[in-house]
Amino acid sequence: MQSGVQAPTQAELEAWNAQLSAIGEEYKALMQDLLARMVPSDAAESVHDDMRRSFQAGAQSLMQNPSLLWQTQSRLLQEQFQLWQQSLRRLAGEDVEPLVTPARGDRRFKDDAWREDPYYLAIMQQYLLFSRLVEELIERLDGLSEDQKRNLGFYARQLVNAMAPTNFVTTNPEVMRKTQETRGQNLVEGLARLREDLANSAEGLNVTMTDRSAFAIGENIAVTPGAVVFENELIQLIQYTPTTEQVYKTPLLVVPPWINKYYILDLRQDNSLVRWLVEQGHTVFLISWRNPGPEQRDLTWADYMQLGPIDAMGAIEQATGEKSVNLVSYCIGGTLTASTVAYLTSTRRGRKVKSVTYMATLQDFRDPGEIGVFLTEPVLEGIEAKLERDGYLDGRVMAYSFNLLRENDLFWSFYINNYLKGDAPAPFDLLYWNTDGTNLPAGTHAWYLRHMYLENRLVQPGGIELDGVKIDLRKISTPSYFISTREDHIAKWNSSYYGALLPKGPVTFVLGGSGHIAGIVNPPSKNKYGYWTNDELPDTAEEWLEGAQQHEGSWWPHWQRWMLDNGYVDAEKMVPARTPGDGELDILEPAPGRYVRMTIPEVLGEAKA
Repeated sequence: MQSGVQAPTQAELEAWNAQLSAIGEEYKALMQDLLARMVPSDAAESVHDDMRRSFQAGAQSLMQNPSLLWQTQSRLLQEQFQLWQQSLRRLAGEDVEPLVTPARGDRRFKDDAWREDPYYLAIMQQYLLFSRLVEELIERLDGLSEDQKRNLGFYARQLVNAMAPTNFVTTNPEVMRKTQETRGQNLVEGLARLREDLANSAEGLNVTMTDRSAFAIGENIAVTPGAVVFENELIQLIQYTPTTEQVYKTPLLVVPPWINKYYILDLRQDNSLVRWLVEQGHTVFLISWRNPGPEQRDLTWADYMQLGPIDAMGAIEQATGEKSVNLVSYCIGGTLTASTVAYLTSTRRGRKVKSVTYMATLQDFRDPGEIGVFLTEPVLEGIEAKLERDGYLDGRVMAYSFNLLRENDLFWSFYINNYLKGDAPAPFDLLYWNTDGTNLPAGTHAWYLRHMYLENRLVQPGGIELDGVKIDLRKISTPSYFISTREDHIAKWNSSYYGALLPKGPVTFVLGGSGHIAGIVNPPSKNKYGYWTNDELPDTAEEWLEGAQQHEGSWWPHWQRWMLDNGYVDAEKMVPARTPGDGELDILEPAPGRYVRMTIPEVLGEAKA
């Protein structure tokens, strides 16, 4: 026996045996849970088929290029030999620079052991070399369409990241230390958490990202004061309590997305866009969408338009006496808003909207990004079959798909912490919102995916018909403000830019820093990320960025100046502040209302998680 190493005592052996027995029982129960999920839904089966086709196409392309195949094999052998030589030199005590290091921002290998322990350093380099080889190989494949190459790259990345040594007990130094310290209790607790998350997942695995018990809607999130003053089958309309003695005459209507809930715009007092808008002197109304279930299966895009923005504008006129509004919209709420403004224009009611703002909104879907992987014709047919059968798409399935677009940050990091380390997730309000999902009605979602994402018909003159009216975004004369974000992985900024080229009315396009959420919810007090402006609208996004000027801080004050400078609100014609209930609409209940509190398990009649 080596010097300094003591044999375990009988008590220690018995403790480890007990832990291994407990782990075995949890693992057995986990396998039973997983076996019950072996039969995939229509949509999942379609994704699996597309994955097989993508890898087959990649393999055929590689076989037809013997030179690339030989170069890849040679490089793989050469890098393995270099890694072996490097390991020998390091074991001999020589200070050797690694062959490869993690990319900046890759937080998987932050533990010191990945740099200081020869065993873990070799494992990390082996993995990173392989990962880089796969990525560069796919990029060099010939004979594949852009969509095929995108899909293959996405699937390959998912598999490569799933194989990361950080995702396994024996090749993750942090997990190994924790396992030794707790004698495996972390694995017992982790397996129990995994089974619990599986039970609360519709399909796939929705990992718990935060301590949900730490938050309550209306108590410590979504707390800007106001009241519900109107509701129908689909929306509750919230009017917020003013904080200024006078307000702008023209009210403001916020149209948020109905994928997830509106309170991303009212998460905390220090980053609430809603609160900031109220403080600027706007009379703010906001749509809170219902969390739909099977009973709402037949709701269409036109229903969302009529029961959403159009009904809301009618209610606002009753509450304030004003016949026009300024619209602020976000993500899919912006796509609906563009449809609505085009519809009002075609029915000679365009003046009901004085200005319209689109935040991280796609109107031109020519390049939807990696989400397009899930929206090929075969996959969409599978989704449509599931929607037809169930009447809705479970929001937890949608969340799982979106999380895979940033799998290391939004899936594997929690997988490691929750299930391998056995740690309980920390409270985080943004992640609470991210897991507070909404269902999507069959009649709306299937139509949206096919007409927008797959066929890109919204940009075609007359390509979309709503309630018998063919709409054309090019006829919109309403002044428009577009704000996109440079790192957005859901609504790519260069795609959203092409939507700004469509209206015939005046358009301002602004590019913010960061991503889909942080770049939009960017309060001035933080002085973060910055934004770019360009008075010109050239034909391409690349030309626009080349001529753009960068500014520090938040885009919010720039938007407010745009509203004031162009007269969409008039600082010279302020009116006394409007309090909910002062007009013709009575207060139905305090904000945030009951619609936003409806969870998916409650809507579907499941037991609460």
